Amino acid sequence: MKLTSLLDLGAVLNTMAGRIFIFLSIGMLIAATASLLVAEQKRRSDFEHVRLERVVTAVSDVRPQFDRNPAETMQLISEDRIVSVRPAPEGMAIPVSDPDLVKGLQQALGPMANPDAGEVSSSLCFPRRIQTIAEASGLTRGEQMAHAVLPDCWIVRFNDAANVRRSVAIYLPPMILGSAFNWDYFVGLVIGSAILAILIARFASAPLVRLRKAANSFSVSQDGEQIDETGPREVRAALATFNVMQKRVRDGFQNRTQLLASISHDLQTPLTRLRLRLEQVTDEKLRQKLINDLAATQSLVREGLDLARSTESGEEWSVVDIDSLVASIAEDAAEFGASVSFSGGCGRNVRVKPSALSRCLNNLIDNAVRYGGDAEVSCRADNDRVVISVRDHGPGLSPECIERMFEPFVRGEGEAGRAARGPGPGTGIGLTIARAQARTSGAEVHLRNHAGGGLVAEIEMAAA
Repeated sequence: MKLTSLLDLGAVLNTMAGRIFIFLSIGMLIAATASLLVAEQKRRSDFEHVRLERVVTAVSDVRPQFDRNPAETMQLISEDRIVSVRPAPEGMAIPVSDPDLVKGLQQALGPMANPDAGEVSSSLCFPRRIQTIAEASGLTRGEQMAHAVLPDCWIVRFNDAANVRRSVAIYLPPMILGSAFNWDYFVGLVIGSAILAILIARFASAPLVRLRKAANSFSVSQDGEQIDETGPREVRAALATFNVMQKRVRDGFQNRTQLLASISHDLQTPLTRLRLRLEQVTDEKLRQKLINDLAATQSLVREGLDLARSTESGEEWSVVDIDSLVASIAEDAAEFGASVSFSGGCGRNVRVKPSALSRCLNNLIDNAVRYGGDAEVSCRADNDRVVISVRDHGPGLSPECIERMFEPFVRGEGEAGRAARGPGPGTGIGLTIARAQARTSGAEVHLRNHAGGGLVAEIEMAAA
């Protein structure tokens, strides 16, 4: 299970969208967590500042009362009749002075007050309250201190107007702040970061996906469609460069076809004159041999031109019912006396160039009938792919000879395939033309031996 998870993570990291998703998710999570820490610290700092201001305010309110009537003020403090002010425990020292609090007291009371202040343990300010609660509940003093919620306490010392040193305890409700790091909030933060990262990753990688699909289409068809040059400037530049590359490749193939067409046209005249002059040869056997060689030469010229033209097609793309197209081609072939049958469809539509696909399928059917004696045509759906199969019941091919059958001017009777196929008509470029025609429709042609005997030619393409 762990190995599978690691492999899945490696597959994600190998994609642009996966890397953007992971890095963006982690980055947003770290940034959000850091922001929460800063906000939490600022909140605590602000709350502490407000509490110190309340301590200064409480001392500022009680200082004039000491100046007017010290005895009465001490009486009121001892009886807890002044809010937030208690008598400071006798002999208690201030452990550590709070410089911020001292500075605030100096500004409020004046430098002559010579204030000193610091926070002390609440248990030292309220010993009687802890003792009373402990006796009522039966807990020890230590246990009660652990459970009791006491106000926070500060000891403040200052000089009154008579320069008498006064010492009071200022108490406020304890600072109880809930933490921002609760699990519900953290899980929501993780989910929100992941969703945002997915959206950004898909948006950022969309142009690359379009480029990949166009490159795949161009790899099987030199007549691929132009990509819409939309998106950021860098993306538009990359797509424009790809479109230029496609155009130059197509122009190269067109120039080659035009060159071969010109050569073929120019050869027709001398070959025709040669054919007429061969009739003047008096030796019958020699004349027939020369005529056969001339016919083979003319056939090579014509089929070579067909091969060059098969790699390009100006036909428009169309969405067709593949079962109807394949069934009609099989029926047409059977009407001319060939043993061809259509055994089953797949019920799918495909986006192809119909004429190019028809030429490809006709070549495969002719090849199956010529070398295998019959052709059984069928169509099946394989997920998002459509596969057209043409099977014959002949002797098949040796494994090492199968892929070589797509090379120009290679025939089954050559080398390892000679015994399997036997001699036959043609120049050996039928399968080459079939594969080229299929690729103009974004399809691919493969050969394989059938387990029950014979050879199977398959045209594989994407479903619409």
